[in-house]
Amino acid sequence: MQAALKWASAFFNQFVDRDRASSLSAGTAPIAHVHPEVVRVMREEGFDLAKAKPQKLTHEIVSTANTLVTIGCGEDWPPVPGVRRIDWPVADPRGKDIPTVRSIRETIKQHVLHLIEPGRPLPMRKLA
Repeated sequence: MQAALKWASAFFNQFVDRDRASSLSAGTAPIAHVHPEVVRVMREEGFDLAKAKPQKLTHEIVSTANTLVTIGCGEDWPPVPGVRRIDWPVADPRGKDIPTVRSIRETIKQHVLHLIEPGRPLPMRKLA
């Protein structure tokens, strides 16, 4: 599911005012590379994830966040005081056909747009 997290992070960073918030993607069990079907459908959106390096989610990363978004992966991450947790139920794109992967991409894009829609407070990164 780290590929789906990469999508969400890419869309968030494209749509949000980067002076107000930013996103990064990390997983509890990072994969070695972004799956080819994911790379292909994200290229259609103007993102090149071919060389993206999945990273491990750590307590240090979470402790600097305001919001932790997980994507339907059932990852067990302990609650962190002061960090809002959101889970988006999204299918794993790994090994799916291209039309299905496109549909998953669009679902994630809609979740991101809803998260940052006008009038909603943005999930702001904490500053030390």
